[in-house]
Amino acid sequence: MFHSFDVPPDNRYFEDYTPGHAYEFGSITVSEAEIIEFARRFDPQYFHTEPEKANLSRFGGIVASGWHTVSLAMRLYVDHYLSHVASLASPGTDEVRWPNPVRSGDTLKIRVTILDVRPFRSKPDRGTVRARVEAINQRDELVLSMIGMSIIGCRPPA
Repeated sequence: MFHSFDVPPDNRYFEDYTPGHAYEFGSITVSEAEIIEFARRFDPQYFHTEPEKANLSRFGGIVASGWHTVSLAMRLYVDHYLSHVASLASPGTDEVRWPNPVRSGDTLKIRVTILDVRPFRSKPDRGTVRARVEAINQRDELVLSMIGMSIIGCRPPA
C-alpha cells in the first residue's frame, strides 16, 4: 500500500518521514536522443551512443547508461519526495543496481520506501532518512534499485 504525505515538499520536514511508509511518484520519459547525449558526455560506451553497433550488442539496441537512469530517478525524487525547504545534504547512496536496461521511449516512475529515520544526537535540529529508491518502467520492470540517505532538517518551533 502506498502512502501520501500530509504536506507538500515545500513544507516537508524530518518529522514527516515515517519508517515503513512507501510512496510512488512519476513519470518521466526518455528519448533516444537524450540517452545518446547523456552517454556521449558521461558514459561513452557504444551501446549507449552508437545505434548500429548497439543493435548487435547483447541489448539489441541503444540503452541508457545506468548513471542516466539514476539521474532520471533523482529528478523524480527531488521533485516529489525530498523536502524543498529542509533538505540539507546526503552522506551517500548504497547498493546501486540496474537489473534491467532503460530504453528509448521508456517512462519511469519511482517507488520510495522509508527504511529508517534517525535524529542526530549532536545536532537535534536534523536527522537522517534512509530509503530504498526503485525506478520502474511502464512494463513494471525494475530498472534501478538503491538505498539513498538524506539529512533533513526538523520543523522549526512554532
